[in-house]
Amino acid sequence: MQLNGSEIVVECLKEQGVDTVFGYPGGAILNIYDALYKHSDEIRHVLTSHEQGAAHAADGYARATGKVGVCMATSGPGATNLVTGIATAYMDSVPMVAITANVTLPMLGKDSFQEIDIAGVTMPITKHGYIVKNVEELADTIRKAFAIAKSGRPGPVLVDITKDVTAAVCEFTPKEIEKEQKRVTNYSEADMEQVLTYIKAAKKPYIYLGGGAIISDAATEVAEFAEKLDAPVCDTLMGKGAFNGRSDRYTGMIGMHGTKTSNLGVSQCDLLVALGARFSDRVIGNPKKFAEDAKIIHIDIDAAEINKNIRVDASLVGDLKAILTELNAKLDPQEHKEWMDTIKDMKEIYPLKYEDEKLSCPYVIEELDRITKGEALITTDVGQHQMWAAQYYKYTQPRTFLSSGGLGTMGYGLGACIGAQVGQPDKICVNIAGDGCFRMNMNELATASRYNIPIIQVVINNHVLGMVRQWQTLFYGKRYSQTVLNDKVDFCKVAEGLGCTAIRVTTKEEVAPAIEKAIALKAPVLIECMIPEDDKVFPMVPAGAPINEVFDGDDLKRQE
Repeated sequence: MQLNGSEIVVECLKEQGVDTVFGYPGGAILNIYDALYKHSDEIRHVLTSHEQGAAHAADGYARATGKVGVCMATSGPGATNLVTGIATAYMDSVPMVAITANVTLPMLGKDSFQEIDIAGVTMPITKHGYIVKNVEELADTIRKAFAIAKSGRPGPVLVDITKDVTAAVCEFTPKEIEKEQKRVTNYSEADMEQVLTYIKAAKKPYIYLGGGAIISDAATEVAEFAEKLDAPVCDTLMGKGAFNGRSDRYTGMIGMHGTKTSNLGVSQCDLLVALGARFSDRVIGNPKKFAEDAKIIHIDIDAAEINKNIRVDASLVGDLKAILTELNAKLDPQEHKEWMDTIKDMKEIYPLKYEDEKLSCPYVIEELDRITKGEALITTDVGQHQMWAAQYYKYTQPRTFLSSGGLGTMGYGLGACIGAQVGQPDKICVNIAGDGCFRMNMNELATASRYNIPIIQVVINNHVLGMVRQWQTLFYGKRYSQTVLNDKVDFCKVAEGLGCTAIRVTTKEEVAPAIEKAIALKAPVLIECMIPEDDKVFPMVPAGAPINEVFDGDDLKRQE
């Protein structure tokens, strides 16, 4: 059948099973928006307040559902406003297709109005980028973009389309999309035997779990492996929910703000098994001192990650779910009672704790965990509140903690929460943000109110850039350069002005009623929680230090 380029875009989206697109229109992409209008009963378009919000919403939708997220923007500044969201998705291996429009082909390269080489701009932060200059190539390009975005290690793909291509007509042949086949394995039998040999020789094994376990849908296999190995389990920020946070084997997060048990336990283990993790600098601290007494096994789908940050003793490259299925079948149950007892004792000696006589972020998160029974979907921005959300909410299921780990994007959480709630409408979706992060993209509350998307926005307001201030306190002689936000902004009035209900909380007693009311309203609600400016996230490891040099508030007091 004969279709124009814009209709081909929509038909290809339908082929891929896309039901939601997040975006913002403009001149160069008008033809595509006209086609979307005609298919609004098949594809929902969510108009965000800013293109960055659209990218984060597509990201949140993808992380929450496991599907490919889709965002759209017009040429020039519309396209460049997507860049931070695309980079966020790239760093955290999130499948996304960003569709942008550009000026007509004859106007390319002439500094035309709202022209930008967005494919060039995004080249380092996408798995692949296309600029479509011929309508005959459009359908196959979009199909390739989706295939690349979700294959292997997922990530964002950009498709830029010149405006004349969106209007040009050609023959379109529908195509049934083949079910995605993950690249299963790329290792030898000898590699597997080496892994099994190290496992059987271990007396003190530890499992280090990353976001790849969630991407691979390997939570069931991870749980079985932990039982067979008889080992404790720690996770990264991106791995939250891949292993039951209420399990006796679970020791909490590892790294800069990981638990003492995880950091000290990994430092003492004789075998570390890394599952879908990339040995980030925030996890390993000083690479020369990381798990230096252990054999290290690395299982990951991306061969480029093997030996990149840490030299390992054995590795298996491929889809984690497939590898663990094989490994579990070949592994006889191991027993490490003495080691597990040691870890149990550590957990009792080094619990997470905070000052509980006043309103604090950990208290708010614990109440949120209690009231939602740990079943909410939590998104966060970046900073102290992010670490507290990782520490004090007990994640039991994958795809229930969404946060910008690699790029550390302030302003990520609200858009991501909107996207997650659209993708998982039956979930209670809560974004936790500091006041510094929230003000970056708080205009997306207008998106939530426009569509009555029932998200709960928790603002942890300490009137400072909390994490930066914490570093200034500990390492910069309390020189608080540009981190004090004690201005006249009233977030409750802002939220009400953007069409949302607002609740301000100043005492511990007000927390539970506020959360319960927000859930009951089934509408967008902001809860502003006023906490002291000098609350700190502990435990902590100084940047670049070995993770066994982890310290907390009690340690600081003893030093003083």
